[in-house]
Amino acid sequence: MVGDNVYYLALSWAAVQAGTPSQAGLVMAVSAVPRALLMLGGGVVADRFGPRRVVIGSDAVRCAAVLAVAAVLFAAGPGLWPLVVLAVVFGIVDAVFMPAVGALPARVTSRDQLARVQGMRGLAIRFANVVGAPLGGLGVALGGAAGAFGLAGLLIAVSVPLLVSVRMRDLTTDAGAEGDAGVPGASGAASSSGASDAIGASGATGVLGAPDPDQGSTVVQEAVPPGSPWRDLRDGLRYIRRHRVLAPLLVAIALGELGFVGPLNVGLTLLADQRGWGASGMGAVLAGFGAGAGIAGLLLTVRGRLPHAARVAAAAILCGSVAIGALAFVPSLPAAVGVALLVGLLAGLSGALCGALLQTQTEPAYLGRVSSVAGTVSLGLVPLSMPVSAAAIGWCGTGPVFVTSAAVCGLGGVVVLCSGALRRAQLPG
Repeated sequence: MVGDNVYYLALSWAAVQAGTPSQAGLVMAVSAVPRALLMLGGGVVADRFGPRRVVIGSDAVRCAAVLAVAAVLFAAGPGLWPLVVLAVVFGIVDAVFMPAVGALPARVTSRDQLARVQGMRGLAIRFANVVGAPLGGLGVALGGAAGAFGLAGLLIAVSVPLLVSVRMRDLTTDAGAEGDAGVPGASGAASSSGASDAIGASGATGVLGAPDPDQGSTVVQEAVPPGSPWRDLRDGLRYIRRHRVLAPLLVAIALGELGFVGPLNVGLTLLADQRGWGASGMGAVLAGFGAGAGIAGLLLTVRGRLPHAARVAAAAILCGSVAIGALAFVPSLPAAVGVALLVGLLAGLSGALCGALLQTQTEPAYLGRVSSVAGTVSLGLVPLSMPVSAAAIGWCGTGPVFVTSAAVCGLGGVVVLCSGALRRAQLPG
C-alpha cells in the first residue's frame, strides 16, 4: 500500500511534467477503465487459481512494470506513452489483484479472527496514506519521476517475498453459515451446476471430500477446474443474487459508497473553498477523517469481535450519514474537523464490519467473485458520483447535496435493518 501511494504520486508528477493538465488527467484516469471492466473476471481468476498464487503473480507484475518505466524515464527522459502503458497495465493487474486480496483473509486465518484482520487492514491503509505521500515527495525531490518510480518499485518488491512467506490453512466449508436458503450448495454441498462446479478458493475446483474428524467440517479438495470462466462468473452472480445475506449486504455497501464518496472527495474541496478554509483547512478535515477511521481500525484489531455485528454496522451507517449531512452546516473549521473525525470513526467501523460479514458469510469457493463484485461497485460505479456531485453543488449549493448524499448513505443502514437474515447476522466468536 505504501508503494501504491508512492506510485500514484510519481505518476501524477511525471504526467504533469510530460504533458498538459488535461493529458495528465487522462493518464491518471486511464487505469480506471480496464480495472472496472475486468474486475468481475478477476474474481473468477482468483477463485480458479487460488488467491495466494494470483496475489503473488500480480504483485510481481506490478513491481516489474513500475521498475521498467523507472528505467525508461531515467534513460530517455519524460514521456507520456510510457506512463499511459504503465497506467493501463496497472489497471489490468489491479483487476486481478484486488479480488484475490479480498479472498485471501479466509485462507490465512480462522473465521472468528476475520473482523480483527479487517481492523488491521484499516490501520495499514491509514499508515500507508500518511507515510506514502511524504516518501513519494522525497523520491521526486531526490531523483525526479524516475527516482520516485524506482522507490515505488522497490517497496512493492519488498512485499513479494513477504507474500511468498504467507502460509495457507486448509480450506473448509462451515456448515451452518447463514444466508444459504435458496442457494443449491451454499452450505458446501454443491453448486447449481453440480458438485464439480464449486470453484475452490485454493485455486482449483472444490470437490467435497469426507468430513475431517479433527476439524469437524468438510474439507474442500482440489481438482482440475471444469467449464468456462463465463459460466463461473454466472454461477458467482447467481450465488450472490440468491443469498439472503450477501445480496442485501452488497446493496447496503453500494449505497454507502455512493453517498460517501461524492461529499468526501469533491464536496469537501468545494466546501473548504466556500468557507475560506483553504488547502490547509481541507487537509485538517481530511486528517480528522483519517484519525477517526484509524481509531475504528484499532478498536476492531483489539476487540476482534463486536456482538450483533450487522445491527452495529447499520447503526454506524445511519449515524455516520447524519454526520455527513451535518458537515455542510458546521460554522467553524475546528467543528468541521470534529465532525469529520466522527464520520471517519463511524464509516471505518461500518466498513470493517461489513467487510468481515462479507468474508464470513461467503462460501470460500466464491470469495474471489464476491470480492470482485464489491470492488466493481467501489472502483467502477462509485466514481461516477463525483462529477454528478460537483455539478449538483454548482447548481444548488453544498448543503442540499450533502443532505442528499447523507440520505443515500443512510439508505444502506435501512437496507440492513429491513433484511431479516442480514439484520441477525453475527460474526463468529
